[in-house]
Amino acid sequence: MLMPPLSAPLLVGFSGGLDSTVLLQRLASTPAVRAPGLRAIHVHHGLSPQADAWAAHCQRVCDALAVPLQVVRVEVDVAAGLGPEGAARAARHAAFEGALQAGEILALAHHRDDQAETFLLRALRGAGVDGLAAMRPWRSYGHGWLWRPLLGESRAALLASARQAQLHWLDDPGNASSDFDRNFLRNQVLPLLRQRWPHAAAALARSAALSAEAADLLHEEDAAALAGIRMSGDTVQIEALLDLPQPRRARVLRLWIDDLQLPPLPANGIARIEADLLTARQDSQARFDWASARVQRWRGLLHAGFIQAVLPAGFSQAWDGRQPLPLPTGDYLRLLGAARFDAPLRVHARQGGERIVLPGRRHSHALKHVLQAASMPPWQRLRLPVLSAGDTVLACGDGIVSAALAQWLLQHRATLQWVRLA
Repeated sequence: MLMPPLSAPLLVGFSGGLDSTVLLQRLASTPAVRAPGLRAIHVHHGLSPQADAWAAHCQRVCDALAVPLQVVRVEVDVAAGLGPEGAARAARHAAFEGALQAGEILALAHHRDDQAETFLLRALRGAGVDGLAAMRPWRSYGHGWLWRPLLGESRAALLASARQAQLHWLDDPGNASSDFDRNFLRNQVLPLLRQRWPHAAAALARSAALSAEAADLLHEEDAAALAGIRMSGDTVQIEALLDLPQPRRARVLRLWIDDLQLPPLPANGIARIEADLLTARQDSQARFDWASARVQRWRGLLHAGFIQAVLPAGFSQAWDGRQPLPLPTGDYLRLLGAARFDAPLRVHARQGGERIVLPGRRHSHALKHVLQAASMPPWQRLRLPVLSAGDTVLACGDGIVSAALAQWLLQHRATLQWVRLA
């Protein structure tokens, strides 16, 4: 009997093929599984002329089992650079995550032979223990969890079980083609390996499990090392990072990037950070960009985050404070607690040479020096909206406010707020 690790509603990924048909039938036949809630999802990729017929078959199967079915049609972005297999997988998982409810468990029908294929694919790509751990039987996923209850069973065992139960399933003719990497391993390589080593798939899956154990042990040490060098969520100390052995440093950097939910570093990412950022001058603003993310050096720290737009140099907009003011960067300014300013002001990008009179000061200071003293990184300064009345700077963002504006805000019990894009 299949029982999930948690007593929670289940969402079964149902393609209509052998594996997911066996999984759905077993789960639907287990009252303790059905009690919290059981439903299925079929992803309609639209890549095959038979896609509509496959969806109809899945509906009939679910109707017979009294399992609600959600059919999600997706568009596969074949131009995304992921290859046909990768693009279809990305679309499928996006559909799964979109359908998964908070605390729900997504059950997928990957089995031991799939695990062996994944292990081989990753080994051929030069993966370390994290990659060789292949597919985990249980992990967090989207708003809930992902569970693979069949990882310990071979496809042959599932086939025998399906025949004994007289199940009906779909056979995708595309699986017979060896054009794709996984199909090539499945149709050509693994059968050849089994001729010499009958238990090849089981041995490869066992290696994946051992890699997972090693990866988990390393992860605990990586997390402790990261906690020791992290200054804030998006910064780490370079000096402390350099004190770590290089292999540990590489793992900690990857963990940091993953923890920030940034795109995974490319294959050359660690080498680029090592060569271009960690050994750069102390006053360097060296950076490394990939996908939509950036790691950059400043004042002895590495900063990481998504690449964000700068405020265009020519931006200038009148604003009276009555409504929030959208900025070209996706940020916006708003005035809280007061209906409007006494007269329309101007919001604009920094031009250089601006000066501001701070609260408690008699003389003006160069805005550039004020920003430096505030330890604001240079790339954040490029997003700063400046609020002015004529040639007088009243505020820069919401952290640097002039004496005159500070007094006005106090009198009107108002607050200037610069809301930044997450």
